[in-house]
Amino acid sequence: MVHGALGAPAGAGAVEVRRIGGLWRVTRPWHPGLRPFLRSYVGYWEAVTSPYEARLVPSGCATLLISLAEPFSQVRRLGVPGGGSGRIGSLVVGVEDRPAICVHPGGQEAIRVEFTPLGAYRLFGMPMSELTNLAVEIRDVLGPEAGTLVERLASTRDWAARFDLLDAALLARLGHGPEPAPEVGHAWRLLSGSAGAMPIARIAAEVGWSQGYLIRRFTQQIGLTPKGSARVLRFRHAVALLGRGSASLTDISTACGFYDQSHLNREFRSIAGTTPGQMVASRRVEGAVALSASANSSKTAPSAGR
Repeated sequence: MVHGALGAPAGAGAVEVRRIGGLWRVTRPWHPGLRPFLRSYVGYWEAVTSPYEARLVPSGCATLLISLAEPFSQVRRLGVPGGGSGRIGSLVVGVEDRPAICVHPGGQEAIRVEFTPLGAYRLFGMPMSELTNLAVEIRDVLGPEAGTLVERLASTRDWAARFDLLDAALLARLGHGPEPAPEVGHAWRLLSGSAGAMPIARIAAEVGWSQGYLIRRFTQQIGLTPKGSARVLRFRHAVALLGRGSASLTDISTACGFYDQSHLNREFRSIAGTTPGQMVASRRVEGAVALSASANSSKTAPSAGR
């Protein structure tokens, strides 16, 4: 089902609404000015209201989630002392290297935007290392005007108009955000382009920095160290190969740079809190791996990002 984008800027394209499992998903072609900074941009709401619990798996991205209806009961980071958020609505999630559990009472309607780490650095205007493995209330990162934006989005029922409002707010903030260091940008492209396989010493030599200086600046602007980022990138590469279903775990271990299948299994448990087999067998909530029976039965949807 396609809805015309009434009121959308020229060239924005039509809003597309599709039901996938237990969710209605809403998308529109990304604004050209946002495209370099994005990895995902989708609105959604529940087709059938039901509570759920889901595991958030590291994606290598930072996330802006705008809640338009019921807030989360809790977002709890595993392995982080005091990592529970309590009740939280619209939020910012930094780059992660460990899983989290999100609990929702049902009645969710939201917009989820995933940014590249350097896109998030520019948007949030703060060291990404301060957001690593955290879920933070949106006002605490983007200021009180973010709360006003959320209220306007929630009161606007037309999805094209919602995307227009959010596009304009994101473009304005990105236009005034800090520029990442060119060397960090180059280092990130080398590391992500190799799916985490390129040695850090070689990357440092490529950008002309010492390893120590590269680690400090990279961690500040990306959110994880180069080594930590490489682990997540290798994990994401393995998840993608698993999803294709055409390679054995031994072949995936070799292709992704793990020492052996045992190393692959250990990394999956550390980064995702699950095994490769459980990952393949699981179903998806929007952006997450479903844990509970209610999530599996009513919110099954493919996840592009997590």
